[in-house]
Amino acid sequence: MKCKEKLTPFEYHVMFEHGTEPAFTSPLYSEKREGIYQCKCCQTPLFSSKAKFDSGTGWPSFYRPISKEVIEESTDTSHGMVRTEVHCSKCKAHLGHVFPDGPPPTGLRYCINGVCLRFIPNE
Repeated sequence: MKCKEKLTPFEYHVMFEHGTEPAFTSPLYSEKREGIYQCKCCQTPLFSSKAKFDSGTGWPSFYRPISKEVIEESTDTSHGMVRTEVHCSKCKAHLGHVFPDGPPPTGLRYCINGVCLRFIPNE
């Protein structure tokens, strides 16, 4: 099944047309349970709850992905800014952006649209 058939029109817009969900609207922003965050389209494990932190930005934030291989980066010059965009390496879905203002140990903040993620809690 193709991603477009699995996703709502809004999810598809964010993930494949480089949209953004409004801040503080994703239930995953306040998710506190332990588990894994997968790509909503291809189910690739992207982030662990162990790397999640409250950035105060309104989007789920992580200081590192599960592995370097699951995320690809590109330069985003939209909206008059230069940012580093992050994508799922398997299905190429736009996930959000990474910024150099995160906590130790990486100093990175992966600011991710919650609509791009599926949370799988630990049993």
